[in-house]
Amino acid sequence: MPGAAVSPPLPAPGLEEERRRIAALVAGASLETAARRPTDIDAYRGQIDPGSDVYVNHLPGESYHEVIAVAAQLARAGFNPVPHLGARNFTGFTQLRDCIERLAGEAGVRQVLAIAGDVAKPAGPYASSLDLLATGLLQKNGIQRAGIAGYPEQHARIGSDTLREALRAKVALGRKSGIELYVVTQFCFEAAPILAWIARLRTSGIGLPVRIGLAGPASLRTLLAYALRCGIGASVRALGADAASIAHLVTQKGPEPILRALAAAPEAEREIAGLHFFPFGGVRRTAAWQRAIAGGRFSLEPGQAGFRVDYRA
Repeated sequence: MPGAAVSPPLPAPGLEEERRRIAALVAGASLETAARRPTDIDAYRGQIDPGSDVYVNHLPGESYHEVIAVAAQLARAGFNPVPHLGARNFTGFTQLRDCIERLAGEAGVRQVLAIAGDVAKPAGPYASSLDLLATGLLQKNGIQRAGIAGYPEQHARIGSDTLREALRAKVALGRKSGIELYVVTQFCFEAAPILAWIARLRTSGIGLPVRIGLAGPASLRTLLAYALRCGIGASVRALGADAASIAHLVTQKGPEPILRALAAAPEAEREIAGLHFFPFGGVRRTAAWQRAIAGGRFSLEPGQAGFRVDYRA
């Protein structure tokens, strides 16, 4: 509009303020583990802070009994288990009720991640996380918090309009039923799509807390494999031109450049509820890396995109 005042851009934070923001972002981040590897959990003691949120995958072909067993083991080890509930993996109400009742009773679960599940055809009547949430089984079993998925770079098979309307429906259901919802995003390799997506949510009136999903440190080969499997979009270019070189596929890559960009953005502290790390290089490696950053064991250099972390897996 003619004559309207234009606010100047905010200055980037100094290095010490940037360090503080990065450490604060990383502190308290959640991790996840696979239901098929329960023997790893004993090794998490001393690597992951007691009381930390540890999510448990519920992958296609895995029994929900495995998810329950791992959640219970995590609880005994002093962590807060947050199991995935893949709606399309359940054959019906009886099976879903059994799973949720046992998660609450045997593992003390009070928080879950409700997702559709990565299968093309549902095993039963539940095709989406909305269907699962609408059963009311979570609240009936004392589970009052539920994460739902967000996709800053679009879903591989679902259009943006469909995703947006589904998210609105979940928000409405949450308000009606009293369940506390939050969003956990799919991982990206750049900060810009994440911040732009959060801004679109806020503009459309969706104020759910957002935990940003990031890939923990892993080899370039591993990151590319997961990006392809999960349908990650344009941000995969941030892995670098060296991705085409076999010699560089074993190079370790972490999300340090994304963390710097998030910390530098004015929106970071105001709009990001927390981080969630996908430990593609292993839980212990990601946990050691996370603890080093939260403890300030990293160095920043002006003009560099990322930073160096002093850790050993």
